[in-house]
Amino acid sequence: MKLASPKKSRFLPGIIKYLEVVMQSRSSPLIRGVSLAVILSMAAFHVYVVMFGAPQPFVFRGLHLGFSLAIIFLLFPFVRGGGKAVGALDLACFAGMVISVGYLIINQDVLYARFQLVDPLTPSQFWCGVVLTCLVLEGCRRTLGPALPLTAILFIIYAVLSGTLTPEYLIDVLYLTTEGIFGIPLNVSATFLFLFVLFGALAEKLGTGKFFIDFSTAVAGRTAGGPAKVASISSALFGSISGSAVANIMTTGSYTIPLMKRLGYRAPFAGSVEAVASTGGQIMPPVMGASAFVMAEVMGVSYLNVMLIALIPAVLFFVSVFLAIHFEAKRQGLSGLDEASIPVLKTVIKQRGHQILPLFIVIGVLVSGYSPAYAAFAGIISIIPTSLLRRETRKEFRAIKVLEGVENGVVNAVKVALACACAGIVVGVVVHSGLGLEFTGVVRHIASDSMLLALILTAVAGIIIGMGLPTTPAYILQTALLIPALIKLGVTLEAAHLFALYFAIMSAITPPVAIGLFAANSISGARFWPASVAAFKLGMTGYIVPFMFVYSPALILQGTPLQIAMAAFSAILGVTFLASGLHGYLTRPLGPVERVLLVASAMVLIYQGVLTDLVGIAMAGLAYIIQRNRVQSVSTI
Repeated sequence: MKLASPKKSRFLPGIIKYLEVVMQSRSSPLIRGVSLAVILSMAAFHVYVVMFGAPQPFVFRGLHLGFSLAIIFLLFPFVRGGGKAVGALDLACFAGMVISVGYLIINQDVLYARFQLVDPLTPSQFWCGVVLTCLVLEGCRRTLGPALPLTAILFIIYAVLSGTLTPEYLIDVLYLTTEGIFGIPLNVSATFLFLFVLFGALAEKLGTGKFFIDFSTAVAGRTAGGPAKVASISSALFGSISGSAVANIMTTGSYTIPLMKRLGYRAPFAGSVEAVASTGGQIMPPVMGASAFVMAEVMGVSYLNVMLIALIPAVLFFVSVFLAIHFEAKRQGLSGLDEASIPVLKTVIKQRGHQILPLFIVIGVLVSGYSPAYAAFAGIISIIPTSLLRRETRKEFRAIKVLEGVENGVVNAVKVALACACAGIVVGVVVHSGLGLEFTGVVRHIASDSMLLALILTAVAGIIIGMGLPTTPAYILQTALLIPALIKLGVTLEAAHLFALYFAIMSAITPPVAIGLFAANSISGARFWPASVAAFKLGMTGYIVPFMFVYSPALILQGTPLQIAMAAFSAILGVTFLASGLHGYLTRPLGPVERVLLVASAMVLIYQGVLTDLVGIAMAGLAYIIQRNRVQSVSTI
């Protein structure tokens, strides 16, 4: 009885305080109260679906999209700036969402009885479809900017003006089938992504992010370049649950970037370390980014398979970043953190180690064969009891943090939902207009059946597509436009999809858009182009590794255990030599000749084969001999 009182005294006031803040944060308490009710209802709906099963596809996906649009039109007004009030246009959009989504739910029996793309549309169906399509485009514009909606509009204009699709047929595809707005991307958002985004937001709010930073500091803080290594480790760990480069940067970077600058790192390098490591978090199992769930659905495999094939490439990426940081720190003579600022690893694990239990629960549920949605749900319900396990985290627990985590998670998830719905418009047009087949033919014609040239074209196109788009829609567009061409040229299904995913992700640090760098520079204060150069050198492995696993499928676990081990060993050597050559340090500072030899050896090691591996190792050995002789010559003089 004595223990219950203080918990109650913290819990109830926390809820009351949160509600007071919520109601005061908008000019209209009524609108803000409604938006909060919709947010909590959406969370409750998805929990209900996990526990009791999903309704019919149009109902399930329609409600998911309806909740998302409602939240966007309430929280992201059309007119921003001086005030945050919801205007008449926002309320009209809200009403349009209710009518267009409500039509699907009310008339679901009629919709399932009709022959899709054969029976003519009624006027109600056509105009409801037009309204919902416009609302999806507008909702996506409000949350993600104009790039993706404009892309979708261009595809719609192409389909109509080229005569490949009539307006009625197009609306039928987009609104009344599961091949448009309600296609695979939105289904993945509704089934898996919502719960995983919610899981990540709750875990971060209740202290998992702090554990990752403290753990990383205790492990790597003393070594050369300690703060930057802390950034890379913590970003990999946090990215594995957040799945968002920008969220990762703003969470861990607010601690690591100022720390790096205080210990002597230049602002461009400090920001680029965080940007590159946080971007790589999207390919780090177990959660990875939102696109990984879409990838599993499109390939028709379990999410566990995606985790497994992504593991070795992700490790290679972070080994390269870690070594690049080490070589740069040694070249600049930078030391680690002072002893007083480094927590004791044993103490960190004792006080906060239990906060990683939800992540292990998620992995355990996935490995046991349950669905990703159930795994995410298991992780969510384990977060609060885990936080109450030990005194250090129990005294930090507040109900307001839970509510804030739910709100942040839902708002982030609806942004992903709108991106998926808008990308579904593009995919529907590409598939039904025949544009995908034409694009595949163009790529094959230009590449002239050369796999290397096709890969380079796909990489460039993937980066260009991803420059103005979030990772998920950028990857989805590639599944329709680019991946079929790679598969026809002999690239395996898994390698082709992972290849496209990598370049959709790497666009976050690729100029001129590089949204991840902009986020990091807002903390570091660095100028864009110096930071871009530093990020390109640090993240070079992210551009190289996809070519490695295409030419060496053993890196994505396609081969015997011996082949996998040999491929992983040569790949680790390759990324080590690449990081060394780009940053000008091995055991000592490197000269121009040694740097060129090391980078060349890394390129040779991309190709699978004993001969190429021996040539690459020989080139690296020659670089080491030249460096040693040069140092000895200087010392004798």
